[in-house]
Amino acid sequence: MNDTIRPGTSHPNRPAWIVRYTAKERVSHWIVAMAFVLAGLSGLALFHPALFWLSNFFGGGPWTRIIHPWVGLLMVVAFAYYGSGKARENRMEPRDWQWLRQIRDVMSNREERLPEVGRYNAGQKLVFYAAVLCLLALLLTGIVIWRAWFSQYFPLTLIRWSALIHALCAFVLICTIIIHIYAAIWVKGSIRAMTRGTVTPGWVWKHHRAWFRELMTQNAASSRPRSD
Repeated sequence: MNDTIRPGTSHPNRPAWIVRYTAKERVSHWIVAMAFVLAGLSGLALFHPALFWLSNFFGGGPWTRIIHPWVGLLMVVAFAYYGSGKARENRMEPRDWQWLRQIRDVMSNREERLPEVGRYNAGQKLVFYAAVLCLLALLLTGIVIWRAWFSQYFPLTLIRWSALIHALCAFVLICTIIIHIYAAIWVKGSIRAMTRGTVTPGWVWKHHRAWFRELMTQNAASSRPRSD
């Protein structure tokens, strides 16, 4: 029996639940999420005087400046751990480009018109790529403008450009995560996948049909008796 599939009690040959995310994936995901919130709030407090009141959540301006880069570093490390095994599953395929071309059907919830989707749809893959690029840029520019440790080694022009790029990438990442959260709420059952780790076979069949077929094929192959 495939470890991703949990058989039902009344019908052992029928899956009751399908494991979408393991415990390690869920823990690392929520570490990224919490670090993102903390880094976002502290970063906004440092970005503009009108938002400086957010520093009260971190004990004032000096503590906000100290905490922000370390929380950002934690976010990058946790995401690297979470996403390191997902590069192959997030590769764009021809069906993903077709999915994007039919974005009106996606927004209208006409999934029967869409090409069959693997473990992740094109929208989820774009979120993944946006997170990778933005976090990489935030890490590199963050090192340049991290005054306590590194900024004295870089010219002023590079520090200024890095501060600008850092802010732009943070804005793009915040918008991307807002879309990600909205999509998770919009698609019923997605929140459960990241809190409990499992989804129903019906959910997988409706939203990720190609992945469902792949799982069933793997499960049938693993259930076949071995001939010695």
